[in-house]
Amino acid sequence: MSVLVQREAAEIREEWLGRALSTLPADRPAAEAAISELYRLIGLDPPRFHWASSPVAALTTVPPGVRLRPSEAVDRMSEWPLPPRFSSLMRQLCRELDARVRWVHQPMDRLIRQKVRGSLSRSVNDSLLVSVQTAHDSSYRLRNDWYGTLSVSWLAHYDALRRAAGVVFTPEQTRRLDLWTTAARSCGWWWPREDVCVIAERPIAMRTEVWGDDGEVRLHRADGPAVRYADGWEVHSWHGTRVPSWVITDPSVQRIARETNVEVRRCAIEHVGWTSYIEQAGLRLVASAPDPGNPGSELRLFDMRQETRVLVAVNGSVERDGRRRRYGLTVPGFLDDPIAAAGWTYGLSAAQYSLLVRRT
Repeated sequence: MSVLVQREAAEIREEWLGRALSTLPADRPAAEAAISELYRLIGLDPPRFHWASSPVAALTTVPPGVRLRPSEAVDRMSEWPLPPRFSSLMRQLCRELDARVRWVHQPMDRLIRQKVRGSLSRSVNDSLLVSVQTAHDSSYRLRNDWYGTLSVSWLAHYDALRRAAGVVFTPEQTRRLDLWTTAARSCGWWWPREDVCVIAERPIAMRTEVWGDDGEVRLHRADGPAVRYADGWEVHSWHGTRVPSWVITDPSVQRIARETNVEVRRCAIEHVGWTSYIEQAGLRLVASAPDPGNPGSELRLFDMRQETRVLVAVNGSVERDGRRRRYGLTVPGFLDDPIAAAGWTYGLSAAQYSLLVRRT
């Protein structure tokens, strides 16, 4: 792939990422028109539309005049009849578009799948889906493929093939692709039923950070909600991990001690800072040693709680801001040697870890 095509593909990726993270008001007429046409493609009349101020409002509010069947409960969304039909419609279109690529464009297709589709998919999973997961509540696991159908990653892939790689689609294929594209550009998530389609407005604020080699983003804000909707619904996130609001607003040692979720506890400690947390919590230093896997840095092993110890180390690679992050890893309480503890996290013995040139 030429440098020019790579550059154009990267620009298309950024363009679609901007659409996915947009906080602009929805274009309701455009969204409703596109979704109505998609309904017609599966043989149904256009639905009545119900707009909600946030995903949680969309999933918890029954539209006026609608009497839901038990199978239409939010926690049984994988049983809804229409999402699989729309997903099948999308997959059929993808198969047709892939057939147009043929062997001539396959090298470009592979790179665009990696640099555009793969990168955007990771960003969506680490940002937008956090909000949807929160709306469903933590007991619901996003196992069905409906949210993959609504992801901009596959649309960006074919858009890049068309614009950057010069793949020509038929007018009918282009028309169907444009319907999905218009819906993605015009509104937030939507949930189809036979007689009504519920659409969520976009958030009014979203904060992300760049974290991947290909410019992937994830939700993060250290001083407030990472996502906020007009109705006041918020999502807090620490470097891509969804957390309770207290982790961001008041990460005290007492709350950390009461927290049972290991990931939430880790995020709260990172927000406080490992050095400050260790001092405030009064953790006992078991031992320290120079880090053979990261010359110039030190490994420090502390007693934590419940037969658990924490190994505090410095990241072997430099962050985007030029600093090396200090982090903690929980290890079994029987480990007394920091080097053995570091090796344990890699599945190595102390002697094997000591032979590392540099860890990452």
